[in-house]
Amino acid sequence: MKKLLSIVLVAVLSLTLLAGCGNSTATTWKIGGIGPITGDASVYGIAVKNGIQIAIDEINEAGGINGVQIEYNFQDDEHNGEKAVNAYNTLKDWGMNILIGNVTTTPCLAVTPLTAADNMFQLTPSGSSTEIIKNDNVFQVCFTDPNQGVGSAQYIGSNALAEKVAVIYNSSDVYSSGIYEKFREEAANQSFEIVAETSFTNDSKSDFTVQLQQAKDAGAELVFLPIYYQEASMILTQAEAMDFHPLFFGCDGLDGILTLEGFDTSLAEGVVLLTPFVADAEDAKTQAFVSTYMEKYGEVPNQFAADAYDAVYIIKAAIEASGATPADGYSVICDKLVAAMPTITVDGLTGDGMTWIATGEVSKDPKAMVIENGVYTNFQ
Repeated sequence: MKKLLSIVLVAVLSLTLLAGCGNSTATTWKIGGIGPITGDASVYGIAVKNGIQIAIDEINEAGGINGVQIEYNFQDDEHNGEKAVNAYNTLKDWGMNILIGNVTTTPCLAVTPLTAADNMFQLTPSGSSTEIIKNDNVFQVCFTDPNQGVGSAQYIGSNALAEKVAVIYNSSDVYSSGIYEKFREEAANQSFEIVAETSFTNDSKSDFTVQLQQAKDAGAELVFLPIYYQEASMILTQAEAMDFHPLFFGCDGLDGILTLEGFDTSLAEGVVLLTPFVADAEDAKTQAFVSTYMEKYGEVPNQFAADAYDAVYIIKAAIEASGATPADGYSVICDKLVAAMPTITVDGLTGDGMTWIATGEVSKDPKAMVIENGVYTNFQ
C-alpha cells in the first residue's frame, strides 16, 4: 500500500510540474483571446476578435510562424472581471500558450495576477491602465492611460483648440480616472484653463445634465471626455437638448460611437478623438486591412480591430526573434518572448516603428481624428 501511494504521489507531482510548464508536446501555437463579445462593450471585443482572426488567417496561409500553424480560441468576458477569470481558465485548459487580452481594462486587471502566477505571456491590444503592465509578463499594443491624458492636453494646447476646457469623467472607472488625472496635471503646462471638472460613477451614468450645465455655465469651449462611447452618446444627446455645442474631445474609448445602435450619429459631428488608427488612411497596408475586414464582417474596422491585428504580428516578430517553439511550454515561451520584446521593431496599422520597453509600454505616435459626415477623417 505504501509503495502504491508513493507511485501515485510521484505521478501527481509529475503532472503538476508538466501543467506548470505547459504542454511540452504541443505542435501548434495556441493563441487565446479574451474580451466582451456580448454586453455593453461588445463593439470593442468583436472588433478585437475579428482583427486577430484576419491576422492569423494571413499568417497561417503564408506558412505560419517559423513553419508552425496557429490555433485560435476567443472567449467572452462580457466586460466583467469574474467572467474574465473563468475565460482565462477555460483557455488554459484548452492548452493556450500565449494570451492576447483582455480587451478592456477592468477584466484585464482581474486576469493579470493569474498570468503572472502562471508565467503566461500576455499582450493586451487595448487594456490601457499602467496597472496592467506592473508584472513583467504583460505588454501593451495601445497607449497607456497617462500617455492618453498627457497627449490630449498637449494636443489641445499646442493647437489652441480652446481657452476654457471642462472635463467629464467616470470616477469609478480605472481607464477614465487614470486619463483624467494625467490630463489635469499636464493642463497646468498648457495655454488653456480647466473651468469645470465633474464626474459620474458606474451607478449614475444616465443623466449628465448637471455636469453639462456646469460646463456651460463656466463658458467651456471644449469638453474633454476620457470615457467610453456609450456614456459619450448620452452626453452628446443631452447637450443637444440643452443647446450646448462645445467641441467634444475624447480618447480611444470614444471609438465605436458611430456603430452604437439607436444613436443619432449626426450628434457626433465634429467630435475629435486621439487614436492610433485612421481607417481612411491611404497607405497600402491600411487599405488592404480595411478591404478584408469589410469583406468578411460588413463594416469599417475601428482602432481596436487594428490594434488586435497588430498584436498578432507583434507576437510573430517576438517569436521569430526569440527562437521559441510550442514545445517549450508556455512558461519558457513567456520567458523568451519577454526577453525579445524590447529588441523588436514592428511596422503596423497603428504605428510605424513600434517598440517596447521592458516595463511593457509601447512607443508610437497618436493621430487626431474628427467625425465628419458620419466617418472618421484626419483632424487639421
